[in-house]
Amino acid sequence: MHRRTWIPVAAIAAVAVTAGAALVAVHPWSDESTPQAASTPTSTTAPDTTRSAAQLRTAFLDRYVEDGRVVRKDQGGDTVSEGQAYGLLIAYAAGDRSTFDDVWRWTDRHLLTDDDLLAWRWTPKGGVADEQSASDADLDAARALVLAGKTWDEPRYTAAGKRIAAAILDHETVETDAGRILLAGPWADQEPYRYDASYASPAAYRILARATGDDRWSELEAGSRTVTASLLDATDLPSDWSQVHADGSVDPMPTSADDGRVLYGYDAMRLPLRYAEACSSADRRLAGSIAPTLRRSTQLAAQLDLGGTAVTGDTNALAYAARAAAEQAAGSDSAARADLERADRTAATTPTYYGDAWAALGATMLTSDVLGGCATSAGSDS
Repeated sequence: MHRRTWIPVAAIAAVAVTAGAALVAVHPWSDESTPQAASTPTSTTAPDTTRSAAQLRTAFLDRYVEDGRVVRKDQGGDTVSEGQAYGLLIAYAAGDRSTFDDVWRWTDRHLLTDDDLLAWRWTPKGGVADEQSASDADLDAARALVLAGKTWDEPRYTAAGKRIAAAILDHETVETDAGRILLAGPWADQEPYRYDASYASPAAYRILARATGDDRWSELEAGSRTVTASLLDATDLPSDWSQVHADGSVDPMPTSADDGRVLYGYDAMRLPLRYAEACSSADRRLAGSIAPTLRRSTQLAAQLDLGGTAVTGDTNALAYAARAAAEQAAGSDSAARADLERADRTAATTPTYYGDAWAALGATMLTSDVLGGCATSAGSDS
């Protein structure tokens, strides 16, 4: 959610973590829908008291998508590239080809730049308000297009996804001593590199590696894992933003230039979801490593300090979806199920574009393989 608001400070010292009690594992919350011709996701039946992943996807599309534009109704009615990418992933997972096509057509017409990346922000009155791209949106969009192209046998989706994928590698990655990493955008190409660990998506890297045959995706998967591990070695929870030096060292950074606090918030909470759906057991262990800290409080705030203490009274569905991911990656499926239910309740009582998107995406990623992830399977040791 926060773009280009990074400022440099010294690295934050680690805080000791106390492990929570073990939880009995059961099957995670279910997904009941799959795109046409896609493989059937692993799933169980959702409890009557909560919405299934399929229902959450439909609710998001119905509420926020207008003629192909994903509208941030609680943030002034503008649109950002991240939202369009979420719309593509959710429509694909829902098997809704018509909405997928509408969202991609709008994105192609209004946000796609000459560099084959997506302009970050668009407003109804002025059109593109920020031409710079954000790599998480580009990565999610490329992933969705490649998946849709294969599932629906639509070459134009595949071609568009591959073009964006190539542009990501060329303009939004850099090599460090820790390996290749994903920059926040082309604007973040000066060392020390501005870095948002929650942009990295191991599942997307593998999907695009298969689609393109470019070995740089495997380099990116390995480099992202190394940097994320370094970040989590330094703190109990990942920070929204950090900086990566050419030598591969990592420093957690403040969330915004206006607020000097270093937080686990709206950006960082996506990290456990991205890594819990990974197909590598090493990546999934990273997601699970933050579960003990998040267990300290049953009720989660939308922002925590890096030791797990709430710094706001605000709530957001993403906080619970993120802890569900960490718990599932740590082997506590019953706790994951409870937190997916909490995410649903939070989205229902406090609807926001961002929270609703991640309630839908989180439930989808953790309960099915429809988006190409491995959260419901054993994964690999690599």
